[in-house]
Amino acid sequence: MAMTRREFIKIGVAGGAAVGLGSGLVTRWWGLDRDEVPDPATDGDRVVPTFCEICFWKCGVLAHVKDGVVTKLEGNPAHPLSQGRLCPRGTGGAGLLYDPDRLKKPLLRKDARGGQRFEEVSWDAALDFTAEKLSALRTKYGPEALALYTHGYGGSWFKHLVHAYGSAAIAAPSYAQCRGPREAGFLLTFGAGVGSPEVTDIENTRVLTLLGSHLGENMHNTQVQDLARMLQRGGELVVVDPRHSIAAGKARYWLPIKPGTDLALLLAWMHVIVTEKLYDREYLEQYATGFDKLAEHLRDKTPEWAYTETTIRPELIRETARFIAGARPRSLIHPGRHVTWYGDDAQRSRAIALLNALLGTWGRKGGFFLPVSLSLPQFPYTAFGATPKPPPDAPRGHVYPFAGDVTASGLCDASIPGTADYDIKGWLVYGTNLLQALPEPEKVKKAIQALDFIAVVDVLPAEITGWADVVLPESTYLERCDELDTSSWRVPYVAVRQPVVEPMYDSQPGWWIARELAHRLGLADYFPWKDSVEYAMSRVHGAGLSCDTLKATGVIVGKREPITIEEGVVPTFDTPSGKIELYSQQLADAGFDPIPVYTRPEEPPPGTFRLLSGRAPVHTFGRTTNNRFLSEVYSENEVWLNATAAAALGLEDGTRVVLVNQDEVRSEPARLKATQRIRPDCVYVVHGYGHDAPGLTFARGRGLSDSRLITRVRIDPLMGGTGMNVNFVRIERA
Repeated sequence: MAMTRREFIKIGVAGGAAVGLGSGLVTRWWGLDRDEVPDPATDGDRVVPTFCEICFWKCGVLAHVKDGVVTKLEGNPAHPLSQGRLCPRGTGGAGLLYDPDRLKKPLLRKDARGGQRFEEVSWDAALDFTAEKLSALRTKYGPEALALYTHGYGGSWFKHLVHAYGSAAIAAPSYAQCRGPREAGFLLTFGAGVGSPEVTDIENTRVLTLLGSHLGENMHNTQVQDLARMLQRGGELVVVDPRHSIAAGKARYWLPIKPGTDLALLLAWMHVIVTEKLYDREYLEQYATGFDKLAEHLRDKTPEWAYTETTIRPELIRETARFIAGARPRSLIHPGRHVTWYGDDAQRSRAIALLNALLGTWGRKGGFFLPVSLSLPQFPYTAFGATPKPPPDAPRGHVYPFAGDVTASGLCDASIPGTADYDIKGWLVYGTNLLQALPEPEKVKKAIQALDFIAVVDVLPAEITGWADVVLPESTYLERCDELDTSSWRVPYVAVRQPVVEPMYDSQPGWWIARELAHRLGLADYFPWKDSVEYAMSRVHGAGLSCDTLKATGVIVGKREPITIEEGVVPTFDTPSGKIELYSQQLADAGFDPIPVYTRPEEPPPGTFRLLSGRAPVHTFGRTTNNRFLSEVYSENEVWLNATAAAALGLEDGTRVVLVNQDEVRSEPARLKATQRIRPDCVYVVHGYGHDAPGLTFARGRGLSDSRLITRVRIDPLMGGTGMNVNFVRIERA
């Protein structure tokens, strides 16, 4: 249904076993006594298959229900992602369902935007008001003036609505604020991105190299299971990280690199592999072009040169390069996920792609498999109209030539009058808390205040809802049906999300909200289905599959197909040359370095530390920090600081501190974690804490918000990503 930016440009412009909610997690928040919760081994009255939405991996879930109450969530053994297990977040999904802070009724703003005063109204009143505002926006400015921000699988209904409305300004923060640079880097090299879920064959890897990728902390269920199996089979880890992460604790080598210098290390590794002829010569001769130019570029990128930048000893750089190359082609350099760091991120990701190419990992067992997917017929609806204007997500007169998607931060900037080719005047926000998801929060507020209209669809009263003109409460993923999942993966499959229990309060599923708005906007022809069940099952039936089987099992897995060269696949590369491009003429023609060039990062000013952030295994961004179940495990974040640096400041482990950034923005207080497990030139915090939304009664005031401290970014010139590890903080006692 949606046209990607890449298409637009082309045509013209966890691991462990599931833990049941009855096994020690407090249940009082939905009004039950502990003794009333059944043992996790019991099935309850019924078991309903669906797939998870606590993060966006979409693992298969079996929901156990007794007397209309969800008692346990466990992994669906039939689902190729969950494989019978859920991560800690997935097992705690009922904490969202039964969260007492949930949005319960539609809300209309009563006073100034951001004043946090609303009145409860009926759905008819809220939808009529929203449709009236959207109609006025379209009449006054044109449909392209509406932007949709979305995160989560349920957003597909609203993407469909906004396309029907006539706008292509549809963005997810997960692109420009997270994974976008790696997609650009791999597309330029292999002609394909790594996708989500990532097409990494970790289970069969002999050596896995992680650069700032916190597997085990950034908990993507399948990858963590694969990592556990890899380690059990004798696989090894190389971890490059300023902090001694969970993965680093299991690694053969931990390289505590100076932040911002990863590209120098990658170039030095490639120098060793090329000069010592450790690369896969046969693979490169068959599938790649530009090797001679790459070799020439690497000539002076010696380990000695890299040592002055990275602080990693030359002999260790050589040793790890040989170790990594010795396991090829089952030697995987992980592409990462949250990779928007320093503004050169697409080129750093391209260097990771180049190193993988030298090792011959693309399309190989233990490297990157070539995914397959199941094709379903589309439900018949009226075709969208003429191609809308390109989204104004770059400064006026500027373009990010290798952006594969619309950038959320760019649309935010375009909402400030006069900054882009045309102004965005209305926002529809689905399932994403933009005041934590986007950097430069004061700029976000400035953009919101310039809008004619903003509507928010969400489950919880996060910060962004306090700035809305209308708030539309959505049912949780355990109460609704969404689009069918046919993600590209190791096997083709289709999975269904279906209601486990009836919607609570006066919430409604996203498909219903989008359809009702479409009818009021004169767009009913684009939503011809009675409900989401009719929509989904007609597609399943059209593919010749059993609707009853899908509803009963939650997933239908297709016939196993070859996914690696070893299995007989002949790889193809959607690049101009039709080969892996070690030298990129595309980049050269656009005025960029055809092979990555290292630029030294800015040093922290005296008395300050570089601010780094990451994830906790039980939390997904800020979406889960109000979850009482998950917060029993991890209730607030800490400030990691090197113990020697802490002592020099007169601070001890456990001291309450505040962080003050280069623009004198102060954080909320948080506990100091003084440890030798981090370099002395940086601090680290888990992202997603420090909420100040009044409606988040549990999460409010817990921990500190790294987002508020990110008051500057460095924009990636290739694809518009926001490098956020460019902020510095000093530490003061609270």
